[in-house]
Amino acid sequence: MIKLPESIKWIITDFDGVVTDNCVYIHDDGTMSRKLNFKDVMGFSILRKSGYNIAIISGEKNLAIETIAKKFQIDEVHQNIRIKIDVLKSIVEKYNLKPEEFVYIGDDINDFACLEYAKYKVTVPHAPEKLKNIPDIQVTEKDGGEGAFREVADCLAG
Repeated sequence: MIKLPESIKWIITDFDGVVTDNCVYIHDDGTMSRKLNFKDVMGFSILRKSGYNIAIISGEKNLAIETIAKKFQIDEVHQNIRIKIDVLKSIVEKYNLKPEEFVYIGDDINDFACLEYAKYKVTVPHAPEKLKNIPDIQVTEKDGGEGAFREVADCLAG
C-alpha cells in the first residue's frame, strides 16, 4: 500500500506504463492509440477536485495525454521529452517546490533520474528491477493502466 505525506501538493507523472498499460495499438492507417482505464482517469478527477496539481512528463507525444490534460486542466504537460530530469527540475524551480511537496511516478529507465531525484517516488510492478531497487521507492499493487495511478490518487485524496 502506497503511503505519502499530507505535505504533497504536486503529482508529477510519466504517462505510458503508469496511466496506460504500456501498449501502443497501431491501426491500419498508421495511427496509434492507447487504452486508458477509467479508474486511472477518475484518479485525475479525484486529485484535481481535491486541490492537487498534476504534471505529466512523457517521452512520447500522443492524443491521450492531450485529452486528459484538457479535460482536467493540467497546465504542466511535457511531451516528447528525452531527458525528463531537466523538465522535473524546471517544474520544481518554477513552483518553488520543496522535496516533501511532490511525488514522481515513473515506470521505466527514462524515469530513473527523476525517481532518484524525488524524495517521494512511486513505480509499478512491471518496472525494471533497477527502478524497484531505488532507495525508498514505493511500488503500487496494481500495474500501469490497471489502476496504479488511481492507487496514488486514493492514497492522497481517497
